[in-house]
Amino acid sequence: MELSDIKVRIETGIPGATAILSGDGCNCEATVVSDSFAGQGLLAQQRAVMATVREEITSGELHALAIKTYTEAEWQQQGS
Repeated sequence: MELSDIKVRIETGIPGATAILSGDGCNCEATVVSDSFAGQGLLAQQRAVMATVREEITSGELHALAIKTYTEAEWQQQGS
């Protein structure tokens, strides 16, 4: 699976999201920035991202996805 495909799935599934991906497409890391995460716990945020690629994980096309989530304000605080 291409990183660009994963990026599109995440950005389509999470309102207002920007996804930054790294890895090889089979095992990758996603940093997802969206104000839709405001007020949600970390687990809820990660579940929301996982839901966007659940089909690919179930099929084995995507083996592992490490997730970091931020609101826009949190992302700005990271200096990114």
